[in-house]
Amino acid sequence: MSDLLQITAQGRPTIEPLSMKDLIVKILDLIENEDVEKVILGLPLNMNGSQSEIGREVEHLADRLRREASVPIELWDERLTSQLAEQTLIYGRTRRAKRKQKIDQLAAVLLLQNYLDAHPSS
Repeated sequence: MSDLLQITAQGRPTIEPLSMKDLIVKILDLIENEDVEKVILGLPLNMNGSQSEIGREVEHLADRLRREASVPIELWDERLTSQLAEQTLIYGRTRRAKRKQKIDQLAAVLLLQNYLDAHPSS
C-alpha cells in the first residue's frame, strides 16, 4: 500500500492464499475495505525480459482481477526485487530465519516504490 499522496510504499502482511480463487477473494476484499485505487501486481520476467511460467500465471490472475475488480489492475516488472530485498535485510543484519519471513514483504514494498517513483502523482 502507498501513503495517501502516493509517494512512499508501506509494508503490509503477505497474503498466503490456498488457491487462485482464495487469492482473488482476498485481493478483492482489500480493494473494497482499504479504499484501494489501483492494484500493482509484480510480473516475474526472466532476466532477458521473456515471459516465465509464473509470469503467465500472474497475467492470468491480472485478467481475472480486471473482470471482477472495480479498480485498474497493472503489471510491473519485479525482476531482482527479491534479491534486493534479501541483500537489504542481510545488510541490516537481519537473522536468516527472520529474513525468510520478511523477503516477500520487502520485495513488494520495493516493487511498489519503484512503480511510484516511475509514476509521480500529479
